[in-house]
Amino acid sequence: MDKQRVLILDKERINRKLQRMAYEIWENNSSREAVTFIGIEGSGLAVANDLAKRLEAISPLKVDVLPMRVNKRNPLSDEIKLEKDLGGQSVILVDDVANSGKTLLYAMKPLLASEPGSIAIAVLVDRKHKSFPVSPDIVGHTVATTVQDHIEVETKGNEIIAAYLQ
Repeated sequence: MDKQRVLILDKERINRKLQRMAYEIWENNSSREAVTFIGIEGSGLAVANDLAKRLEAISPLKVDVLPMRVNKRNPLSDEIKLEKDLGGQSVILVDDVANSGKTLLYAMKPLLASEPGSIAIAVLVDRKHKSFPVSPDIVGHTVATTVQDHIEVETKGNEIIAAYLQ
């Protein structure tokens, strides 16, 4: 039997969640001059770009967005590279959903190797059943799910359309 997709966040609610997340990032980084978002390619990069645009509108912070390619099914199959040295910088690792925590955990390794000043994790949706010890710092929406459930964030280019539980 196919599982039905259930809408958990529509565009209007996503906009409110992202705006609140941007204010939280500003509050956490108000003593800094700059913030670098690392967006996990795909929907995570769309979320990072959206948060960056919102943060630039509400704060004087210099904001940079870098993509990170992670093979979500098999993270060790490809080397994860960063385009820039992040030494001493405030870094925010961004993904659309914290499902098992595996992608975020593997994405931390190259970040730690560059010795940033701080690292925070931001996700639009946090799914509470995780297989790996990852707890996002900035969360738009939390969903209690079963192990079999999956959360999908739908995007069109850089536009975040909806989030579904299936």
